[in-house]
Amino acid sequence: MERRKFLQTCSAGILSLPGALALKGSGKNLLGEANGEPIPKRPLGRTGEKLSIIALGGLVLAKEEQAMADKLVREAIDHGVNYFDVAPSYYDAQDRMGSALRPFRKNVFLACKTLKRDKQGAEEELNESLAKLMTDHVDLYQMHALTKIEDVEQVLGPNGAIETFLKAKKEGKLRFIGFSAHSTEAALLAIDKFDFDTVLFPINYACILKADFGPRVIARAKEKKMGILALKVLARQTWSEENMRKEYPKCWYQPILDPKESELAFRFTLSQPVTATVPPGDPRLFKRALELAHEFTPLRPEDEAKLRDLAAGLNPIFGQKPA
Repeated sequence: MERRKFLQTCSAGILSLPGALALKGSGKNLLGEANGEPIPKRPLGRTGEKLSIIALGGLVLAKEEQAMADKLVREAIDHGVNYFDVAPSYYDAQDRMGSALRPFRKNVFLACKTLKRDKQGAEEELNESLAKLMTDHVDLYQMHALTKIEDVEQVLGPNGAIETFLKAKKEGKLRFIGFSAHSTEAALLAIDKFDFDTVLFPINYACILKADFGPRVIARAKEKKMGILALKVLARQTWSEENMRKEYPKCWYQPILDPKESELAFRFTLSQPVTATVPPGDPRLFKRALELAHEFTPLRPEDEAKLRDLAAGLNPIFGQKPA
């Protein structure tokens, strides 16, 4: 497709009705039956685990009725999703996920996080999360949103959260230790200072192709044979239209709504050396991610060229200030 036609297609999609557009693709209902092959799985670094290439993130369940949360989890399971990610900061998501996952807990990989930087706070929050999630352990516990150098120094220092993580691992309350970050500097320092099992980081076409945000973290994590988990796969740019923002209250960024752009963006992220990606928290966007996961093929050079052209006109959510 010529560049002009590609850009026109994406622009037309973004200006269309947002709620309906995000569900285009296979034509299934939001809670439609899974069919065909299950979603592919990939190895998670050196852990020995294999995860579905997408997760169901806790925000998808947050602020939903329990019956809807149960249906969303069951649909994810039916499609082959075995990776579930949640955090205490995601409103009531832990309560919703704990109940919904209870029948399937032995067959899924459950990841949780803590924003607490100190030993005592992290221990209290871990125990509270286990209670809400109705389980005696999480498979992956992560230091959540390391942003500043001071965050890394605190969690890995004396009386830092890492002491709780190591103690809980010995007690069987967690299996693997990871972190999430939205800062290249914080992520690289964390990788160098501790032997984490995983890193959860924004790996997004606009951030990489326009702002060069992400490649250094990917390369360093790959060197250490860490599991690399991706955030913001369907993030387009910073918000520019308030009416659209109201349509997607669980997204703090403008999501990708155009079917072709979302397909290329998804393929871009999953063509990096990552295990899996956590889609946005809106149930409609999770549905789109399910479709894309079933259809995944590696990105071709000509497709990346199209994304590079598109990224040139965007304000990435990380890596640079909006113009």
